[in-house]
Amino acid sequence: MKIEVELISNEAIKPSSPTLDHLRHYPLSFLDQLCTKHYNPLIFFYELNGDHNIAETSNKIKKSLSEVLTLYYPLAGRVKNDRFVDCNDEGVSYSVARVISKCHLSDAIKNPLPSELCKFLPFELHPLTEFALGVQLNIFEHGGIAVGLCISHQLADALSCVIFAKTWVAVSRGEVDSLPRPEFVSARLFPFMDDPGFKPSANMSKTTLTKRFVFKASALETIRQKYDKEGTECQKRQTSRYEALSAFLSCRFAAAMHDEHSAESKTVYAAILPVNLRPRLDPPLPEYSFGNLSRCGFTTLSFIPGPEEYSYEMVRHIREGIRQVDKGYLEKVQQGEDSHMKFLREYARKLTSEGGQLISFCFSSLCRFPLYEADFGWGEPVWVSSATLCFNNLVAFMDTRTGNGIEAYIALKEEHMAKLEADQDFLESFNSTVGC
Repeated sequence: MKIEVELISNEAIKPSSPTLDHLRHYPLSFLDQLCTKHYNPLIFFYELNGDHNIAETSNKIKKSLSEVLTLYYPLAGRVKNDRFVDCNDEGVSYSVARVISKCHLSDAIKNPLPSELCKFLPFELHPLTEFALGVQLNIFEHGGIAVGLCISHQLADALSCVIFAKTWVAVSRGEVDSLPRPEFVSARLFPFMDDPGFKPSANMSKTTLTKRFVFKASALETIRQKYDKEGTECQKRQTSRYEALSAFLSCRFAAAMHDEHSAESKTVYAAILPVNLRPRLDPPLPEYSFGNLSRCGFTTLSFIPGPEEYSYEMVRHIREGIRQVDKGYLEKVQQGEDSHMKFLREYARKLTSEGGQLISFCFSSLCRFPLYEADFGWGEPVWVSSATLCFNNLVAFMDTRTGNGIEAYIALKEEHMAKLEADQDFLESFNSTVGC
């Protein structure tokens, strides 16, 4: 449905205590350099009773936000020359908006459009503003609120965003002492490079079409079984729902693109897969280590329509792509070389010179993260969402509220989305869809 919001107020929220002098210079890391300059969005929807005091709610959000910024002080600073953050306590953006379209919260989340969800956010997702963090409190007329959150991807990966939100709500409930403090070690482990050799924001697009597809537990189990039935007895473990859905969507995307590129003798498809580096480092880092501490594995797929699409080999390729993020790869990254991205760029150039091309499909995932535990003190959210995505050929996974299903936000060019939605296997797999 169409959503309209009216901005009521906007202000800067500063840390409740000044940042110490020796912490005011926060260097960016090599991994920060490799990340695109856009905001990571999260929107938390809460049902509140009709007599809930919104002014008190807003004050509670502002107070807890100010307090949590003393722990996450780089977010209240300003990035300088794309090299470091001046942790000057200038603050983050906080806005309050009223939802003026005639709808209840339950109406707004029933058939949510990703482009409409952006109206609950304080900023457009790109380009970045001066603020590393923005929050928007959205008030529904008949009770209920939505808290929209934007964190700069130049400073934080998905897990950092989630842990920040987890800490913030704990501060709001007066339970922050039970949580560990964030650690800021990324630049020490992955030092800044004067020439990273890569322009990560070059492929961002404002014309991409984002749609949201819901795969319930039963649908995921059906997909998983299609791949597992081809596995051998020596399989170490069952195919996970993430592996199965990634393999399935990679194939459906390749099938949608196949006719367009069937004349190409050398069209290769690549699935790019996110990997959290924290547990893979030696010694491992805790989950509350802040920054961009994730990279991508990848696998190439030579797509052939037919029964092979559901071969267990597809899942094996996905697993091998993730396993590539190993000790040897991490050592190269710490020396300032992302060998995976370098290989893909060189491989793409080679294919192009031979009359072919490399078409990539990238995944990200917030599944199994504790998003539905984000209780500020008035109950857990009834829904947590993303919004539109900034890149073509990108999929973002999030858990459904029950935790058993997956919501897939898929961003494609309009003509490719039409082909995907016309794919019979794809149509039979999901339970609902909402478009851009």
